[in-house]
Amino acid sequence: MVTSGGDAPGMNAAIRAIVRLAIPRGFRVLGFMRGYEGLITNLVKPLDLRSVSGIIHLGGTILYTVRSPEFREMQGLKRAAENLEKNEVDGLIVIGGEGSFRGALELNKMCDIPIIGIPATIDNDVFGADETIGFDTAVNTALRAIDNIRDTAVSHERIFLVEVMGRTRGFLALSVGLNAGAEIILVPEVEVNLDEICDRLEEGRKRGKKSSIIVAAEGVGNTREITEKISSRTGYDARLSVLGYIQRGGNPTARSRLLASLFGAKAVELLQKGQGNEIVGLQGGKIVSEDLERSCKSIKPLDTGLLQLAQELAV
Repeated sequence: MVTSGGDAPGMNAAIRAIVRLAIPRGFRVLGFMRGYEGLITNLVKPLDLRSVSGIIHLGGTILYTVRSPEFREMQGLKRAAENLEKNEVDGLIVIGGEGSFRGALELNKMCDIPIIGIPATIDNDVFGADETIGFDTAVNTALRAIDNIRDTAVSHERIFLVEVMGRTRGFLALSVGLNAGAEIILVPEVEVNLDEICDRLEEGRKRGKKSSIIVAAEGVGNTREITEKISSRTGYDARLSVLGYIQRGGNPTARSRLLASLFGAKAVELLQKGQGNEIVGLQGGKIVSEDLERSCKSIKPLDTGLLQLAQELAV
């Protein structure tokens, strides 16, 4: 197995589930270290039942993960395929996000080894998975921070724009904003309209609001400039708070641990049946599998209708 891309809380719980379920079923389990770079450099170690003791509650990944530009090149893919063959690997489990799965799809073209993807990303943007490992943890981490920020916003009668992660997708910002009771939510899927933002803030003031929270995904643009423009146009005291990498770390919630265990179990089941080139996913409350290529080539839709709900609830 390999953990790839950005780390997500619950990756270790998935590693634990795979090892604990695969070994009693006759599998030999290897962990490639440092993401796809470990596949290229053959940085690998065997995993046994005791090697995953005491990790279910830990954030990050004991296998480590780094970005690997070389893996995007044909030569890197070829070396990775050769190392899989050298280690007599019969199946590969990739724990990561949609970028990692695209890499897995390309790797599969170089070798005839079944690959199973386990969605683990705080972006929650994997097609075929209603929810990914780590998403619930990231939402709750951001919520705790915004609850604290709101205390200051109310005390100083300020507007706070809180930037959360999400370079291309707004799943995290939408869920955080809705659950935090934010007055405005900005996502990459919807173009930022400063006039509309300022008008809504003005309307809120007329209704007696003395403070407001705006939650914005980092992919909406330069949030510092947006904050400054809001302040200059409205005359209100607007401040920016960037939550940053705090959202990726920390102990996974019970929800993230549960999904990790269920996804890990499903991945082992699929390999045991000789199936591959699929991702594990949660769909309609059930653990299912989705074609890897279809997942990579499809875009998971964002329910933008929830933006209207959030606006109505924040009157």
